[in-house]
Amino acid sequence: MLYGAMKISVGAGLKLAFRPWVEGLEHVPARGPAILASNHLSFSDSFFLPVVLDRKVTFIAKSEYFTSPGVKGKLTAAFFKGVGQLPVDRSGKRGAGEAAVRSGIAVLERGELFGIYPEGTRSPDGRLYRGRPGGLARVALATGAPVLPVAMIDTEKIQPPGKVVPKLMRPGIRIGEPLDFSRYQGMEGDRFILRSVTDEVMYAIMKLSGQEYVDTYASVVKKAMEEEAKRKKSGGGETAGDERPTDTQD
Repeated sequence: MLYGAMKISVGAGLKLAFRPWVEGLEHVPARGPAILASNHLSFSDSFFLPVVLDRKVTFIAKSEYFTSPGVKGKLTAAFFKGVGQLPVDRSGKRGAGEAAVRSGIAVLERGELFGIYPEGTRSPDGRLYRGRPGGLARVALATGAPVLPVAMIDTEKIQPPGKVVPKLMRPGIRIGEPLDFSRYQGMEGDRFILRSVTDEVMYAIMKLSGQEYVDTYASVVKKAMEEEAKRKKSGGGETAGDERPTDTQD
């Protein structure tokens, strides 16, 4: 009930103010489970995609949105719960990834739409980063649900980091044809299969979005950028031989 109310109120406002355009709505099934696997450019991605869909879509969101202290934290938690978001612990604690997978499976077993960002975090620079194989691929293979690649376009330009007032412009959403991984069903324990499924989805997203692809995890690049900013702030500057790190582990 709250989801419907939020969609009518907040959704109508977003549509009126930003007029998002969308391609590929015909690929979203009218009923039954499906996974929407999207690139992740902005905090607003989880709002613009549901706005253009007739069906409810449930995303997993970082647990900090549900546990922040104070009045603002409680309002944020209430909002995310109201729009059907599920908290996921990204701290790396044992069992956190399993909880996210189980949540996704439960959504799909109810015949609903499940949204996920394979990159695991927002892109730090607008490029498309390597997908993490744990969540998306395991949920897809465990349920047999089709995977719809999704490309969010220009959402990062609406409210760049540090900007309080959003820029009024038209973001876009492209939804690709469903990908069928039934040939791998029952093989979710094979890490090479999980990597293959994830890479296939990321390639489809890249074709839809037109983004430059970087074969490195976004979280690794973010960490390097944070460390570099701290170094510069402390007056350390750059050191000889500094390179952008790469991540070769799944």
